[in-house]
Amino acid sequence: MELVTEKLLGFVMMLTRISAFFMVAPVFSWNTIPLRVKVTMTFLITIFFSMIKPPGVSPDGVRMLEAILLISNEAIYGLALGLIVSLVFTTVKLCGQIIEQQMGLTIASILDPTTGEMGGPLCELIEMIFILLFLSANGHHLFLLVISRSFEVFPAGTIPSIAILASGIIKAGSTLLIAGLRLAGPMLAALLLLMVVLAVLARIAPEMNILFISLPLQVGLGLLMVGIFLPFISEFVTEFADWMGKLLPL
Repeated sequence: MELVTEKLLGFVMMLTRISAFFMVAPVFSWNTIPLRVKVTMTFLITIFFSMIKPPGVSPDGVRMLEAILLISNEAIYGLALGLIVSLVFTTVKLCGQIIEQQMGLTIASILDPTTGEMGGPLCELIEMIFILLFLSANGHHLFLLVISRSFEVFPAGTIPSIAILASGIIKAGSTLLIAGLRLAGPMLAALLLLMVVLAVLARIAPEMNILFISLPLQVGLGLLMVGIFLPFISEFVTEFADWMGKLLPL
């Protein structure tokens, strides 16, 4: 009976970390995936890792309060890993939001079926294309690799300190802002150049209605730049994997 209890505690700790990770990780946390599929997938992955990754703390003689603390620590670590991955993954969406704001398309909004939130059409298009490229490159295997490495470095029952987890989340947030601006940089430069040209035209021909012609020019130039940019978005998939390897507390 004690052996069963020890095995069960180790399994619960691993299940808690994996469940917390998938709760906030992109793709797996989407509303479009049925809850039964999520639960089944989480249990199968936990069973797999429980057979090859033994717990780092022996459950023998662990009291109830200690077991609750161990499970809580696993939940914190799993949420931190998922949050870091989600922040890096949101870079493409932030890039689309910046472009939409400069193009004047912030008024238009549609429902994002994956998260249930409202978003811009151009932002959703860029994000969907990136997701398709990410999944076609077996990017979902990268999430399983993150879980595997986390159990190698910090087996169930052992996690990094809160300071290390907080540092990883802060760095991921900084990377999100910097990478989003970098991805949107060429389109921001083109739209800024358009504004300069329109300002010069307004001085040369004051009778020209610059406000009337600026919006279609902004939208047209923005769509043209996005069309040029989209073929290069696949390179971000490799960068995404590199950033996760550097930012995750593994």
